[in-house]
Amino acid sequence: MRKTNDKYLKEALEQMLKVYKIKRRFDETAIVAHWPDIVGKAVANRTKELYVHDRKLFLRIESSVIKNELLLMRGQIIEKINTEAGDELINDIVFL
Repeated sequence: MRKTNDKYLKEALEQMLKVYKIKRRFDETAIVAHWPDIVGKAVANRTKELYVHDRKLFLRIESSVIKNELLLMRGQIIEKINTEAGDELINDIVFL
């Protein structure tokens, strides 16, 4: 039986991230960590650089063919990231 002030670990962590105002940075880091799950291992293996700054996802892809495919799928990738995060983390993708 839970007491009224008891919280699940997940709730406590989310509250801590909000209090210290680091939730957005935590979510942005999660994008980098879950990049293979978002685009697949084949694309992730050819991604040389990946970081988030000012709601933009910056990518350096070694294959021009994959880069073109990602350009065409830009909207879908942004939507997938934001849907999974439950917030608008990314509003653009920039290819380096």
